[in-house]
Amino acid sequence: MKIAIVTLKSVAPYSQSRHHDTPKKAKELPKDYEQRTWRERLHVNEDGLVFIPPTAFKNCLSEAAKFLSVQVPGKGKETWTKHFEAGVTVSEPLVLDLRKEDVEGEWLFLPSDGKRGGGKRVDKCYPQIKTWRGDVVFYITDSMITEEAFTDHISQAGNIIGIGRFRPRNNGFYGRFVVERVKWQEAG
Repeated sequence: MKIAIVTLKSVAPYSQSRHHDTPKKAKELPKDYEQRTWRERLHVNEDGLVFIPPTAFKNCLSEAAKFLSVQVPGKGKETWTKHFEAGVTVSEPLVLDLRKEDVEGEWLFLPSDGKRGGGKRVDKCYPQIKTWRGDVVFYITDSMITEEAFTDHISQAGNIIGIGRFRPRNNGFYGRFVVERVKWQEAG
């Protein structure tokens, strides 16, 4: 098994949209509820620090492999997709040096059903993290994945797929990142 410690840096804002089921107060208006609870959309650890879930990075990389469909050298028409989907794991979140209460909100007038083009619109507020940076540890269990293939895919993933709400893969522009460094090493 190989380990890739990847230093990532944002090049666009990042926004989270975690589902929450905070109960409404009696006679609370929808906009008042939104004002009171929008920070519940954040992923926060027990110390009150915001984190980016490990699945965000794993899924970003897997989606990039599928989207790019680069063929594995010497393997005919076989692409990297199945190797990145099954052979890479991220198990730890990227904890940001940012407390829940310090995150700014972005108010938007969006379709109430969440579908593009929906008729009825409502005010929604989503957390917006303007910049972030940190190390993400990828565990590579598929021996077919080379350092070159990994570095190429994670670099492109940050630009064409992204992470979080309103990322490029979902017709947005948030959640984009660049790779500052990849430290490739043997496990154990």
